[in-house]
Order: sequence, then C-alpha cells, then structure tokens
Amino acid sequence: MSKATYPLKLPASVKEAAARLAREDGVSLNQWIAAAVAEKIGSVETAAAFLHARAGGASGQGFAAFLARVPDTPPQSGDELPE
Repeated sequence: MSKATYPLKLPASVKEAAARLAREDGVSLNQWIAAAVAEKIGSVETAAAFLHARAGGASGQGFAAFLARVPDTPPQSGDELPE
C-alpha cells in the first residue's frame, strides 16, 4: 500500500477528542484519523451509489412532465403558503 502525507490542521478541540478516542482504541492518532477518513469515504460513496440506483432512469425532464399534469387550482384549505 502506498502512503501519502498531508499536513492536517484541526481545531484544538477536535484534535483533543480524536487523540482521546485513539488512546481509548489503543491506536495512534494518525491511524485513528486514517480510519475515520476511510469510514467517511465509504459512507459517502455508499450513499451516492444507493441514491443513483434508487433514482433509476429518473430525469429532470420526466419530473417536469409529471408536474405539467398537475391541475392549476388553488390549494385546499390549510395548504396555503404563508404570506
């Protein structure tokens, strides 16, 4: 595995909390931060893949066609927009 360095500036409170959690886990701060970044990458990429799959073939054009079929009538009582 190749490694790259990156100078990281954290707010003191964040660094202190991360250092405390790293100590509790019995790992170095560097290892803990690397694992935290990897976990965040995994969750973001998983969410993006889920939303892409969920959208299927949906498009803005299809949504516009759907909205065009909505009748132009006043809202029902209680559904009005606030002034």
